[in-house]
This record gives sequence, C-alpha cells and structure tokens, in this order.
Amino acid sequence: MLKRIKVLLLDKFIYFAIIITTAIICLSLLKLPNTNNSYSNIDKIYHLVAYFFLAISWLISFYKQEKSKLFVVFSCIFFGIIIEYIQSNFTSYRTGDMLDIIANTIGVILALLSFNLIFKKKTIN
Repeated sequence: MLKRIKVLLLDKFIYFAIIITTAIICLSLLKLPNTNNSYSNIDKIYHLVAYFFLAISWLISFYKQEKSKLFVVFSCIFFGIIIEYIQSNFTSYRTGDMLDIIANTIGVILALLSFNLIFKKKTIN
C-alpha cells in the first residue's frame, strides 16, 4: 500500500514542478519591495536554491524517463537565461545579471547530482 502511495505522489509531482516554475516567473518579473540586506550577494543564494528546487521538481516529474534528465537540465538552465534576458530588456525595475545565471546553473547542477545520488541508491536497495 505504501509503495502505491509513493508511486501516486511521484506521478503527480508535475503539478508541484509547475507551481515552482510559476512562482519563479512571478518572483523574477514582478516588482518586489526593496529590502536592504546587509549582505550584498545574498540573492545569489536565493537563485541557487530556487533553481535547485526547480530542477529537482522537474527531474522527479520525469524520473521514469532516463533520457529526459539532460533535457530537463538544459531546459532549466535555458529558462534561467531567458528570465535574466527578460529582466534586463523588458522591465525597468529589474536587471539581468551574469552572476545570477551562474547561480541558477549551479543550482540546477546540484539538483542533478542530488537526483542521481537519491535514485541511484534507490535502485540498488
């Protein structure tokens, strides 16, 4: 019974991935109140964490399809680049940043590594 519940949850994980993707779009493109952080690059950590969860959610959504892993990884990285491009060219209150793209990419790569470790151990047991 527990195994069936796990399978059902994994099959419905795509809804969670869509919610995360939508949240990243909204948080990236909406004008947010200015917060005065004492740390100058703390937003890079936010980018890394957001894109880690973005990639891991999409990887789990397509966990049954081995060939889709690279597609998901490249799509998440491309998504981050597109968001940064839109921020710099279509909004007056946001700026695109190469360091944000790097943080996004690192988050996606960490998600892939974590995903591979989790599902590699799962198949061995």
